[in-house]
This record gives sequence, C-alpha cells and structure tokens, in this order.
Amino acid sequence: MPPWMKLVAITLDCPDPLALAAFYEQATGLERHPDSNPDFAGLSGEDGLLLGFQRVDGYRAPSWPGQTVPQQLHICFRVDGDLDEIEARLLESGAHRPDHQPHGDKARVLTDPVGHPFCILR
Repeated sequence: MPPWMKLVAITLDCPDPLALAAFYEQATGLERHPDSNPDFAGLSGEDGLLLGFQRVDGYRAPSWPGQTVPQQLHICFRVDGDLDEIEARLLESGAHRPDHQPHGDKARVLTDPVGHPFCILR
C-alpha cells in the first residue's frame, strides 16, 4: 500500500527566522528558499523537504534534557567524518553542547543557537 502522506516540511519556532536559517544553512549546505523573510525562512533539500523557521513572539527555548519547557522536536543528522571536528565547527557557528550526553561515542547532542536540541551521529 502506498503512503497516504509525504513529509514535505518541518518548521521550527524561533525569535529570528533568518538568523536560525543561516545557522542551519551553514551546517547542512541546504539552499535558502527564495521567499525567505523576517517572519518565515526556509531551506530546501534536494528531496523536496523544506526545513522552515517561523517567528514566534515571546519565544522560550526548550530546556533539554529537562522538560520545564519541552523540546517539542528533536532532529538527528547523520554526518560523514570525525564527530569531534564536526562538533567543533558547529560550536563555532553558534551551537551549544549540553552537559547531558546520553549516547556515548555514537552521537552528540547539541542545541542550535535558540535552544532546539539536535543530534549528530555517525
């Protein structure tokens, strides 16, 4: 049976869509959607998936691993290369590394510049 739905977009809340899109654009190499603006920015993948960023007034960053402000979304990225090197590049670009690292050497949990957790894994 064919799928009933195809995933075409994932959208993250944030205080500054263009700034968060720039972080993920640099990290992933995805291309900025031409209609990006201060209220909604997007990055387009080759497979048609759009990673979107929408402005939310009063945005509150998730508190991972705690749930005072739930994470609501967790993205994982498979990477080629050395995890330490890739982590260092992401940290230089504005990511943060929480103390809690539940995956050992297999993956790293980072947070983007506005607090959304994401993993990089081999």
